Amino acid sequence: METKDLMKKATMFHGHLCPGVAIGVLAAKFFLKYGFEHSPDEELVAVVETNNCSVDALQAILSTTYGKGNLIHHDYGKNNYTLYSRRKQKAIRLSLKPSIFEDKKLSRDEKIQKLLSLEPEQIFTIKEVEYDPPSMATIEDSVPCEVCGELTMSSRIMNYQNSNMCIPCYKQFKK
Repeated sequence: METKDLMKKATMFHGHLCPGVAIGVLAAKFFLKYGFEHSPDEELVAVVETNNCSVDALQAILSTTYGKGNLIHHDYGKNNYTLYSRRKQKAIRLSLKPSIFEDKKLSRDEKIQKLLSLEPEQIFTIKEVEYDPPSMATIEDSVPCEVCGELTMSSRIMNYQNSNMCIPCYKQFKK
C-alpha cells in the first residue's frame, strides 16, 4: 500500500490530518515493509510510549487496538513504537530521531509534507530488540462492585473492610 493510501486510511480513523498521523503512518509503513502484517487478532502487539495522534495510525493500519489487547501504552511521552510479531517471533523498535523537527519555522502543513516526502528509515532510529512480547490478552469475569453495583473486571476488584469494590469506590473509601 502506498503512503498516500495509508494516510487516507489513518486520517479517516483519526478524524483529521496532522504531523502525528504522518509519523504513525511512516511507522506502520516500515512495519509492513519489514513483513509485519495486519493483525486480525493478536498476531502483532504494539507497545507505544506516547498517547499522541501517531498511535491512531498504528491502530488503523496494523489493527493493533486497545480493545483487542494488542496495543499497550507506556506513558513516557516519547515517539517510540515497538512491534512484536508472534508469527515471526521478532520485535522491532522505532524511535523518532530528534532532528526531524529542528526547523521550528515550518507550518503544520509543511511538517506533514516534509514527513511524507521521507522514508521511515530517515525519521526513525530502527533496531531489532529482544523478542519478549507482552502476554496475550485475558478475558476475565466481571463482578459487581458491592458499593456502586457496576460490573468490574474481577482482577480490578479491591477488597477493603471486607467489601469487594471497584477502584473508584475503593479510592473514595480510602481517603
